[in-house]
Amino acid sequence: MSLFLTLLSGIAWTIVYIDAIRVGFKFKTYAMPVAALGLNIAWESINAIHGLTTSVSAQAVINIAWAAADVVIVYTFFRFGRASLPSFVTRPLFIGWGILVFGTAYAVQSLFIVQFGWNDAARYSAFLQNLLMSGLFIAMFISRRGGHGQTLLIAIAKWIGTLAPTLLLGAIGHSPFLLWIGLLCSVFDLTYIGLLLWAKRNPKAFVSADANIVAGESGSLVQA
Repeated sequence: MSLFLTLLSGIAWTIVYIDAIRVGFKFKTYAMPVAALGLNIAWESINAIHGLTTSVSAQAVINIAWAAADVVIVYTFFRFGRASLPSFVTRPLFIGWGILVFGTAYAVQSLFIVQFGWNDAARYSAFLQNLLMSGLFIAMFISRRGGHGQTLLIAIAKWIGTLAPTLLLGAIGHSPFLLWIGLLCSVFDLTYIGLLLWAKRNPKAFVSADANIVAGESGSLVQA
């Protein structure tokens, strides 16, 4: 069962990354919230290197594949991410901000290791950043006013990819902390899946929202 849940998580998250890469190049955007992306690539690269230098396991091999995929997603962020920001954010400012985000992510992951040790740090940080990611996907949906650069496949695979280790480490491993953080991830993930389904069935809702925003901005200019 442990190997099955580990492989299920690995396959599900690999699907997330592959589809995020596909969507990123297809729509010229990035398909993963940048803060979550930074924490992900930091976690995966650090733990992949550690795994290779200690004992090679299924999870270590999976971490290598994930880190490689994340490198491509990071490229889509730096290649296309500037277009989604206000005009006052210049290209150098955008790149500097991106470097700060990713550098901070590596610092945070390193601090987890210093505080908790390799095993606990890997588990605690992974679940906490998954919870953050779940919330940030909803925030991305809201900021983009719909599902642009997002897919149901990413949402569902992300949910399954987090649910598997929740069962493995939280339920089977008898860790109340990991179990409840994982269940909270499921609440957010299912909410996000619901939002994408609703957006797919009600595309006119976002057209109306954009029209109201434009009308409101025009009215403010007239009043000014």
